[in-house]
Amino acid sequence: MPLFDALCNTFGTAGTGGFAIYGASIGAYGSVYFEVVITVFMFLFGINFNLYFFLILRDFKPILKNEELRWYIGIVALSIAAITINILPLYHTLAESLRYSSFQVVSIITTTGYATADFNLWPTLSKMILFFLMVVGACAGSTGGGLKVTRLMIVLKKIKLNVQKLWHPHKVEAIMVDGKIVDKETVDQVMAFFGAWMILIAAATLVVALDDFDFETTLTAVYTCLGNVGPGLGLCGPTGSFALFSALSKIVLSLCMLLGRLEIYPILIFLFPLLEIDKRKPVLRRRRED
Repeated sequence: MPLFDALCNTFGTAGTGGFAIYGASIGAYGSVYFEVVITVFMFLFGINFNLYFFLILRDFKPILKNEELRWYIGIVALSIAAITINILPLYHTLAESLRYSSFQVVSIITTTGYATADFNLWPTLSKMILFFLMVVGACAGSTGGGLKVTRLMIVLKKIKLNVQKLWHPHKVEAIMVDGKIVDKETVDQVMAFFGAWMILIAAATLVVALDDFDFETTLTAVYTCLGNVGPGLGLCGPTGSFALFSALSKIVLSLCMLLGRLEIYPILIFLFPLLEIDKRKPVLRRRRED
């Protein structure tokens, strides 16, 4: 690969930014070697960077015990396996099917946004798996975007705990991550973030729907912008663009990208100062009581 191309693609991979030099993205090179190297490093940059610190210290125990990493590897492996089988009739050989499925899966879950195939042409099951990966995103503490694997873990464990309490109301059990108890405040913050994420998606989707595009394009355009993924499905797929959207939709999608990258709360505090808690009043009350 030419030096300029290599530098641009390296920075796009490391930052999970996904901007490629060519319209066909990494697929323009037609090189299996390039795709394998970029796939491996996209996957590595989707891992929590704290684990690399332990790797430098040669302390492998926290890495092996990290639950988020196991979930991340499991989601990627299962998605690649399912899509490889599902798209096999399109590519005829298992190796070629694995080549395209692995690159697209890792690119989407790490929110890098590179592409080597037009997955708009893939079967519905494969597209739905990629859509799910857009929502999940990479690990916390990585350069990837999305909801984050660790938040998904806590949300699912919270649902499981609530179901268990319906069967056993007096049962006392806590949410555990990496063998440690997750405090109630952290769980509440995750659930609030998840709720805010869903409300934001609903509101943005309703505005973008005014453009009267198909359902697939409208919904995935919002998801891919909020998750900082890049390509969506339909008209905003890997071979499409957002040029067809109206000015209002582009403003809303731009705001979604900012909210998703900064994880909602900083922008909300900036836009709505009234949401900030005035900490001076309790102090004054205490002084008067004293």
